Amino acid sequence: MALAKQERRKKIQRRIRKKVFGTQEKPRLAVFRSNKNIFVQVIDDNKGVTLASASSLVKDIADKKDITKKEQAALVGKVVADKAKEAGIKEVVFDRGGYLYHGRVKSLADAARENGLKF
Repeated sequence: MALAKQERRKKIQRRIRKKVFGTQEKPRLAVFRSNKNIFVQVIDDNKGVTLASASSLVKDIADKKDITKKEQAALVGKVVADKAKEAGIKEVVFDRGGYLYHGRVKSLADAARENGLKF
């Protein structure tokens, strides 16, 4: 029997989280994608602390009405990379959150790489 879309994603997400763990030196870059927005956090799993975050709800990005969701995700990737650099973070472990590495998730990751984050 086929799983519902969310159940399938949660199963994949649990499998990924077994392997992906963020530390102080190399935190986890976690992505959450909703139908309208995209959210990303840089997390230190040892302390359970968010070191940097960004989303498409940031005023600069939300004001741009005529851009696609992929372009929006690229802007979020640039913002989180800049915030991570300010926090002294150069390397991260990418947690795609059970989503396929395609479309908005790929666009966000590529933009973060271009702006100085190493995966």
